[in-house]
Amino acid sequence: MPLPYVLLSAAVSLDGYLDDTGPERLLLSSPADFDRVDAVRASVDAILVGAGTIRADNPRLLVNSAERRAARTAAGEPEYPLKVTVTATGDLDPAAHFWHTGGEKLVYTTDRGAERAARLLGRTADVVPLGPALDWRALLEHLHDVRGVGRLMVEGGGTVHTQLLQQELADELQLVLAPLFVGDPAAPRLFGPGAYQPGRLRLLDTGRIEDVVLMRYVPTAPGTGPLPTAADRHWLRTACELAAQCPPSETAFSVGAVVVAADGTELARGYSREGADPVVHAEEAALAKTGPADPRLAGATVYSSLEPCARRASRPAPCAELILRAGVRRVVTAWREPDTFVHAADGTGVLVAGGARVVVLPELEELAKAPNTHLS
Repeated sequence: MPLPYVLLSAAVSLDGYLDDTGPERLLLSSPADFDRVDAVRASVDAILVGAGTIRADNPRLLVNSAERRAARTAAGEPEYPLKVTVTATGDLDPAAHFWHTGGEKLVYTTDRGAERAARLLGRTADVVPLGPALDWRALLEHLHDVRGVGRLMVEGGGTVHTQLLQQELADELQLVLAPLFVGDPAAPRLFGPGAYQPGRLRLLDTGRIEDVVLMRYVPTAPGTGPLPTAADRHWLRTACELAAQCPPSETAFSVGAVVVAADGTELARGYSREGADPVVHAEEAALAKTGPADPRLAGATVYSSLEPCARRASRPAPCAELILRAGVRRVVTAWREPDTFVHAADGTGVLVAGGARVVVLPELEELAKAPNTHLS
């Protein structure tokens, strides 16, 4: 099921501590960075914080700029993004600023917590029970499918950030580093202990904002199971964007492909009709750039904007077979091959029969189709 784009936003000190809490809290961000955060809030559909952050910080979570609010309403959006919180117990303070400022409010909780939250809040917020335990994927699916949230900004706290990263559901981390040392061992850290996704995050960019530094990261290590991860979405989006580089053709699809090792290292990329070869396919072009004996291929994932072909006239081996020969056993794609050139193509069937797992992300299908609209 499609999920919102999840953006984690936080500020930390040089020794790794999160904004302190309480009436004497230490503010790590600068005034210019607060304005940047306000701009990010104005750009998203919803803002989420944990119930612990509401209790500790009593935030309003508003778009403060009147100009940005006006731009939202001019675009047909609510003046303020939807405000969301998560609580396992339903222990919420009905007098908190969160409930009495801004636009709509939404509470996700457990079946047991829902009764308490509804009793405390009345009509102040919509309360959505998720079952006997909190389920982050179910929460994000509900936000996307029922509330129409495409972009979600998560402002804390540390437990929420930790869980989203550990469950590989965070698409981007925007981290502000402040030139301060906290030194208090009791101060909260941004991320807690536990098992995180493997590999290094990719640094998208950095920026100086007065005396703080903004760093933007995305996860890169592919998923391993049938459910797509944030890194899967990142790499498949990259493959779809590669398809735009294909020389145009009236007799073949424009496709992009990326081969990524288990630790998130990009091994190769390619696109249809790349270079001087007028019939090369994207997966074929990418795999040709990897060493056939590279041991990383066994744990790699191939991302292809279009389902790898099962039959082709231009070459003896279709791409599904080339992937299996390379030892790759996981493929992520956005679009099942239509009957435009090959009737009843079933690259997925070939891959599955050969022991590979195929994951389809239909939310990126339109992006994969974009360079091929002239064929329809």
